[in-house]
Amino acid sequence: MINGTDWYKKYGHPKDIARLLVLWDVPAELEIGVIPKRIYCNPEIVKPLERAFRNLIERGYVDELKTWDGCWNYRPIRGYEKKYAALMKAGKIEEAIKLLSIHSWAGAIDVNAAENGLGVIPKLSAGFVKCFTDAGFDWGGNFKRPDGMHFQLAKF
Repeated sequence: MINGTDWYKKYGHPKDIARLLVLWDVPAELEIGVIPKRIYCNPEIVKPLERAFRNLIERGYVDELKTWDGCWNYRPIRGYEKKYAALMKAGKIEEAIKLLSIHSWAGAIDVNAAENGLGVIPKLSAGFVKCFTDAGFDWGGNFKRPDGMHFQLAKF
């Protein structure tokens, strides 16, 4: 699994990431349900997202996609905001970076957030999840603290 340190080593601090992001025009055949027609994201996740969206269509899981809840959001992992701020204030940047969400580098997406909140039992079906994991994503529903809405790139 790729963590914040890996993203930092490859892309630097996410405060500077905007210059590297792309506004991906989702192909017309993949404009399904609530998926935006254009997604501001890290170029690393474009091909995996294409595969995941095709999987949803081909495997019949599009109807499970109720909300698109974002990709790029520069922030600490939820629940670690104070610890992140303290580490940054103390100049411990390498430790702090580990507490940044992969969304900070636009390397993750959230879907169906209202039904799959942080720390609750996820409601996404195994088939829906497999559409993303087969496309190269790790699923937050498998984290120690489940985050069922969250899918992040599994490797570069």
